Amino acid sequence: MLPLIEDCFFAAVAAIGFGSISNVPYKAFSGCAILAAAGHGVRTVLMGEFGFGIILGSLIGALVIGVLSIPVSSHWKAPAESMSFPALLPMIPGMYAYRTVQALLQCVQNDDESMFMHYLYQFNYNGIVCGLVVLMMFIGVTVPIFCLKKYAFSATR
Repeated sequence: MLPLIEDCFFAAVAAIGFGSISNVPYKAFSGCAILAAAGHGVRTVLMGEFGFGIILGSLIGALVIGVLSIPVSSHWKAPAESMSFPALLPMIPGMYAYRTVQALLQCVQNDDESMFMHYLYQFNYNGIVCGLVVLMMFIGVTVPIFCLKKYAFSATR
């Protein structure tokens, strides 16, 4: 239970940091933190306890952020998008992006054909996973906001 709490805490801290550079209203930082902790916590539980992959876990975590952003944004009188997108940023798969670039550099530096193919495979795999995770996060957070647009757009009034 402690690793999950730590995971949620650090996701919340990261969301506050991303919110501060994204011009989120100061009063809404705690809303960003709540959304990030909820989404990242759901993804962590789904991946760790239920064996979901990172792509499906990220989609469901982003859906949680998208659905929760509507009542949270109405409470803090801030647009749902301005609170949900900083909450998504801690879920970006940095290791997959790093491994993609690393494999690309190894491809370019290797003369051996078998090693080149190995690094090309790693480049493709990590790049596809990273791209799909980011796409699923975008879809997961925007679908609830658009489906509940009556509530989402009236949240700041």
